[in-house]
Amino acid sequence: MGLALPRWAETLAVKSAAFITVMCCALAALLGVLVHVSVTDQTVSQARDQALSRLADATDAYQAGDALRPGAGVDPPGLPAPLRRLAVSGKRATMVSSQDGRPTMWAAGPADGHRALAVRVGYGQQSRTIEGLDTSILWSSVLAIGVTVLVGLFAVTRVTRRLHGTARVARRISVGDLDARVNDPRTRDPSRPQDEVASVAAALDGMAASLQGKLLSEQRFTADVAHELRTPLTGLHAAAELLPPGRPTELVRDRVAALRTLTEDLLEISRLDTGRETPAVDTEALGALAARVVRASGTDAEVRVVRDARVETDRRRLERVLGNLVANAHKHGRGPVVVTVEGPRVTVRDHGEGYPEYLVVHGPQRFRTEGGARGHGLGLTIAVGQAEVLGARLHFANAADGGAVASLTLPTPPSTTPPRAVRT
Repeated sequence: MGLALPRWAETLAVKSAAFITVMCCALAALLGVLVHVSVTDQTVSQARDQALSRLADATDAYQAGDALRPGAGVDPPGLPAPLRRLAVSGKRATMVSSQDGRPTMWAAGPADGHRALAVRVGYGQQSRTIEGLDTSILWSSVLAIGVTVLVGLFAVTRVTRRLHGTARVARRISVGDLDARVNDPRTRDPSRPQDEVASVAAALDGMAASLQGKLLSEQRFTADVAHELRTPLTGLHAAAELLPPGRPTELVRDRVAALRTLTEDLLEISRLDTGRETPAVDTEALGALAARVVRASGTDAEVRVVRDARVETDRRRLERVLGNLVANAHKHGRGPVVVTVEGPRVTVRDHGEGYPEYLVVHGPQRFRTEGGARGHGLGLTIAVGQAEVLGARLHFANAADGGAVASLTLPTPPSTTPPRAVRT
């Protein structure tokens, strides 16, 4: 099981900062190693040349029988054993070791027989120089990494801020706010260089404008069609009433009534599409209103009042929502249909095959039905629109044991009176 990272660690800014930091550390480490190796080699080479030069002088003096200078001697104490073995074997070599707690550069060569002639040179200054260089490399690397990370974060944050703004606008568009626009400054000034974020913002603004134009065209078309059909349908209805009684007359009147219902639904949708509908608010008892809707529907739906509530709402619009839900449950589902009132929440449930998957995920769509169901698919669309006018939430789901469930939750006004104590 992998280690779960916190959500903030998955953001683009954090990932970019981590990448920049790792790359800076790797680059600083590489440059530091190269500088350290170069300077160390140069320092050691100078100390070795000095030690070998003194060894040559000491060898000449030893062979001439002269006294050796201080720091030179035959098998002097402190001479590293590996270096002595090399010298006795006839080779000249150098080695750095610690002499009395101080770094010392030794140079040794053959003397006579099984002895070694050696000189020592102080190596403390060179060692301190290398340590100071390492310290300088470390602090300069830390400073460079810090500055680079800050500059990188500043640059990345500017990009991510624009991306977050674009994402917010996209979410607003997805919930129906087609007036939302990114309006990235780079898209308004063509002379400025257009980066990828500006291209995405321009594409999103163009998509929103196109969707808004198509939606407005559809709304105008719906309203125009409904208005144009209303007048001839009124005349057709009047003419149908003059026909002599009989089965053909009943069929004509039934189809004329269906056309009138469709026209009225289209007109209602066109009014809802304008977004200018306002509810006529009054106080209503939710249980009594639900029972009235069921009686008016002429169905055998059962009303259960678990907990009644008085809500401030538009009675006509609320009756329209509940009436459409009950009618849809009887037309497309199976009985029993149960209307449950529990506080400000009303649930309409049938025991049929349930809602189609697209409806549960995306909500009702105009003129779309599935499974050979009859109807024009506007009843639930109108219910959703009227619920939005009321400020209510309408949710569609399928019950685990079968059947469609529509839940309408009405807004509740804040209480202005303190709660009374209840004796238990």
